[in-house]
Amino acid sequence: MTANVVVAGDANLDLILRGDTVPRFGQAEQLLSSADLVLGSSAGIVAAGLARLGVSTSLAARVGDDVFGARTVELLRSAGVDVSRVRAVDEPTGLSVILSTPGDRAILTLTGALATLTGADVLTAASEADHVHVASFFLLPALAEELPAVLSELRARGVTTSFDTNWDPAERWEGVAECLPHVDVLLPNAAEARALARAIGESPADTEDAARLLARRGPLVVVKDGARGGFATSGDAIVRAPGLTVDVVDTTGAGDSFDAGFLAAWLRRMPLAEAVRWGAVAGSLSTRAAGGTGGQATAEQVEQAAR
Repeated sequence: MTANVVVAGDANLDLILRGDTVPRFGQAEQLLSSADLVLGSSAGIVAAGLARLGVSTSLAARVGDDVFGARTVELLRSAGVDVSRVRAVDEPTGLSVILSTPGDRAILTLTGALATLTGADVLTAASEADHVHVASFFLLPALAEELPAVLSELRARGVTTSFDTNWDPAERWEGVAECLPHVDVLLPNAAEARALARAIGESPADTEDAARLLARRGPLVVVKDGARGGFATSGDAIVRAPGLTVDVVDTTGAGDSFDAGFLAAWLRRMPLAEAVRWGAVAGSLSTRAAGGTGGQATAEQVEQAAR
């Protein structure tokens, strides 16, 4: 089955800095080993990953009428994403500055234009969609307020949905519980799964328990578990798949590439274990290059590596 997918959420560039990246104030000048300005944003990276995997994909998002906005749209278009639903507004384009070290990273984000996306934007973009994926809930206050109703309307239309909240900068995790009964697939990472379970009033013993508790609210829960790969549950059994051992250049966006790999397989109605494996493999392969999209794999590459 060939699906028409709309990805809704953030669209911006990432400025990824490596080297001596732990800031020291007092006008200290520090030297970097590299600096890359690349396509960023959870929604943007998922959209690019889906397109790379051969899925017909458009992005519903907002950028500014500025040089960063033009470059964001240019990179999305070159990745094969339909950008006809990316609107330029009178706000600065969002930007994330990523201070990257071999074992961790810090992210500084200006939301700007991306925060102005609305539920009406998503419903209009999804007029001919088979599936809608929503990313970066906590960076999108206008959409977040309307999202339960948007998801309910999409389900009434027969459109399947998936949801990656990403991290909550305020760490309050508010508003997600109202969305869960209306969404088909929830795609948190391990830390997000535990935080979301606590936010809905549960006390998970571990990440797998958190996933089961979230699944009881309605969605299939697919958890990105770092170097361990990922797993899925609908509230009972756990279906797990390992990632790959690769020479890691940059882990930025690996979870978003996992989302793309899983959804590409799930929308093709592959068995759940195979879909989780596709996600884990796609996430692993994406770490081979700088930025979230530089190492993204084709369907053929994922299929070969998944064997």
